[in-house]
Amino acid sequence: MSEALTATKEATPKAIAAARPGRRVLVALAAAILAAAAVAYGAYWVTAGQYLESTDDAYVGGNVTALAANVSGPIAKVAVTDNQFVRAGQLIVQIDDRPFRAALARAQAGVAGSEANVSNLAAARTLQLSVIEEAKADVQSADAELALAAQNQARYARLAAGNAGSVQDSQTANSAYTQAQAATAKAHAALTGARTQLAVIGTQQDEAAAALKGAIAALRTAQLNLGYTQIRAPVDGYIGDRAAQSGGYAQAGAALVSIVPAQGLWVDANFKEDQLARMRPGQHVRIIADILPGRRIIGHVASLAPATGAVFSILPPENATGNFTKIVQRVPVRILLDGNAATLGLLRPGLSVTATVDTK
Repeated sequence: MSEALTATKEATPKAIAAARPGRRVLVALAAAILAAAAVAYGAYWVTAGQYLESTDDAYVGGNVTALAANVSGPIAKVAVTDNQFVRAGQLIVQIDDRPFRAALARAQAGVAGSEANVSNLAAARTLQLSVIEEAKADVQSADAELALAAQNQARYARLAAGNAGSVQDSQTANSAYTQAQAATAKAHAALTGARTQLAVIGTQQDEAAAALKGAIAALRTAQLNLGYTQIRAPVDGYIGDRAAQSGGYAQAGAALVSIVPAQGLWVDANFKEDQLARMRPGQHVRIIADILPGRRIIGHVASLAPATGAVFSILPPENATGNFTKIVQRVPVRILLDGNAATLGLLRPGLSVTATVDTK
């Protein structure tokens, strides 16, 4: 047994010595692989990697439209359900329109009354023009009578002075002349009054025209209010955040339902300020969504915000204090999705993504 033990001890160093060349080969191979990987990564970094700017502070966005009532009233009908797809122009909510139809009928009656008043004043103006022409004829007649009376007065006065005519005839001529003067003054006054009445009718016409415009404006307002009782979808999209219920009451300005657009999605990525030096609109962007980790989505930079997100916050930071701590700021970058990625599908507004911009 001792001899076997001695033989084993002598064989172990020989086995170890024999195994060392194999280990050296493995170590050399591993070193070569690491060196090749380092060279490949270095080449990648020089040619592409240094130009890639990435952030996971990015979210899908969309023009979510909150529909609110423009008029108040009981909700007669809700024509959609939660998460339903709707087309632009499709009825969403119907508000009870009976009071608004009554207001429309009242406004239509007001317009009809104002139009009748305008027509009546137009006829009155035409009639007054005839009265003015008649007054002009009366003035001409009175002027002629006055001229004749003046001649008779002078003639009978000469006859009476030469005892060729009676004093009574002279007095009658004087009286006729005085009456002719009065008639002439009356005719002129009537003409002036007729012309003044025409001016009054003109102002009444202006007032009636203004009243008609007001009545038409009231009619249009009533028509608008009646139209506002039907809330329709402005775009194609999906119903979300539905607060409207049949039988409820809609307050003017209160949101009733939201519509998530069926297309036109984008990504808002918040990059650090030291990542923006080479970033420009139009650059290629690769996007990976958390909901689709194995799918790469392509887009391009549309624009960079004119200020950091902190500037537009409700409570912007006040850095002019004694306990200032520098914080890296982020700037929102709008990224438009290419192809059908902008269509609402698996991507939805609010989802998280990782955006990588190629600034080369």
